[in-house]
Amino acid sequence: MSAPTRVAVGSRTSPLSLAQTEEILEPLRKLHPSVSFDVVPITTGGDRNKSAPLLSMARGMFVKEIEAALLTREIDFAVHSAKDVPAVLPDGLVLAAFGPRQDPRDVVINRWSAPFIELPAGARIGTSSPRRISQLKALRPDVELLPVRGNVGTRVDKASGDDFDGVVLAAAGLLRLGLQDRISEYLSPDVCTPDAGQGALAVEARASDPHILDMLGAIDHTPTSVTVTAERAFVEAIGGGCQVPVAAYATLDEDELRISTMAAVPDGSRVFRVHTTGDARDPIAVGRSAAEALMKTEASEIITRGASA
Repeated sequence: MSAPTRVAVGSRTSPLSLAQTEEILEPLRKLHPSVSFDVVPITTGGDRNKSAPLLSMARGMFVKEIEAALLTREIDFAVHSAKDVPAVLPDGLVLAAFGPRQDPRDVVINRWSAPFIELPAGARIGTSSPRRISQLKALRPDVELLPVRGNVGTRVDKASGDDFDGVVLAAAGLLRLGLQDRISEYLSPDVCTPDAGQGALAVEARASDPHILDMLGAIDHTPTSVTVTAERAFVEAIGGGCQVPVAAYATLDEDELRISTMAAVPDGSRVFRVHTTGDARDPIAVGRSAAEALMKTEASEIITRGASA
């Protein structure tokens, strides 16, 4: 089979998703100037269902239709936010590359430009993420956390509108869209552990396409691949469909991989955090070990209960 001259690239339709896709395509176009990379925007179930609570939606709701297009060969590869990709992929698909990770932290935007801990009692802060809600309620139970959906620009606009005093978002999306001047505070991962894969871009392709896999392998960012692989292994081991707020964030220090994990009761009344280290040469083992360590705490009770809900 000859090398392709045209490559169809799947992406969600939001401005952030399209910007992320261009971030991956920039180095590919430099390496392959004779190849035409054509972006194919695809609307996903998660994009259509804007009113459903995120906890009620499976992790794959923002990638399912795109993966279907891969399997039917409508597209040749797809660019995702790594946090949206389920721990277990459909048969025949692989994660062929990761782009360099942007800042993985969560951020607060609010009308007072104040740190979260200094917000006035009763402040109305928008977020639909159960992971964020549980951790922020543990920090400030007197702040009202309200559901908010929409793309990044829409949520930023709501931060000082009639219904909200602020919002909590991923730093990476704001940075990629050039909206960093709106950020009031970057939340420490020790206060609000990021979602597995947050800030990273994952490129999914068919396992049977050697030319595409070789093309993507050349742009794979190894540090991001190692850390996100460990985080994804944690999610798979803890239970990828768990209906309990869980999080994992890995950092790399030469050959040592450190992974911080979190599980919480949705109302923030109980939050469990565990830090695990291991050999960076085997990130899957480190992620699984991190899940085992968390399950040795009282978090096992709420995770087991949530998995059976």
